[in-house]
Amino acid sequence: MNIPDFDPDYVFSHHHATPEKMAHYDAIHTGAKQFAAVILAHAPASTDRDAALQLIRESSMIACAAVSLDGRLTK
Repeated sequence: MNIPDFDPDYVFSHHHATPEKMAHYDAIHTGAKQFAAVILAHAPASTDRDAALQLIRESSMIACAAVSLDGRLTK
């Protein structure tokens, strides 16, 4: 991965959650919870199901990071 404009001071600092950002976080979390519920209800207990749930968790965290960082790390 090549991120030529990576700014550690920006990336690794606190970003206040505005009401608009909170709405985005809530929507992302709601969707992730719904998808996790579908996986739990329909996929048999297995390492594959565990991996799917982990990826949902990671995806929602990265999506929230995109919101927090205002999309500045898009490369």
